[in-house]
Amino acid sequence: MKKDKIMWMARIAIVAALYVVLTLISYPFSYGMIQFRISEALMLLCCYDKRYTWSMVVGCIVSNLFSFDLIDCIFGTFATLLACIAMVLIKKKIISSFAPAIFNGIIIGLELYFVIDAPLLLSMIGVAVGELVVVVLLGNIIFYYIEKDKKLMEVIGIKKLLK
Repeated sequence: MKKDKIMWMARIAIVAALYVVLTLISYPFSYGMIQFRISEALMLLCCYDKRYTWSMVVGCIVSNLFSFDLIDCIFGTFATLLACIAMVLIKKKIISSFAPAIFNGIIIGLELYFVIDAPLLLSMIGVAVGELVVVVLLGNIIFYYIEKDKKLMEVIGIKKLLK
């Protein structure tokens, strides 16, 4: 029991760190009106196990420390948390993969509008499109292949898709 808990804490920490690294190595595309945060593909882990919500929230907070404003740590992380909750509740990977686009598009779009006076509709669309490309398209392709590798699924700690 204790070993399982420690293993999950390690997985959560590793994925949170991976989220930060993937965000920062694609820095020019990770922030602003048009975002292609490669790290957001990891959001699909929440469809397999709700404990990965912690990874996404912690990874988002740390990544947003490098953003244009501390307010992004609050609202950006809130958008991520809402998307994770929706993904866990929806449970169907393809359908739930749209949640980050919806929540980030609206919340980050509003944030960009109020903080840097970016055009509201363009901000919402730009962020949502980036999320659609990264999570819905790229993320689902990546996880399609991950699901085929039983050993990798075991290492990640996911036995099957939440149903």
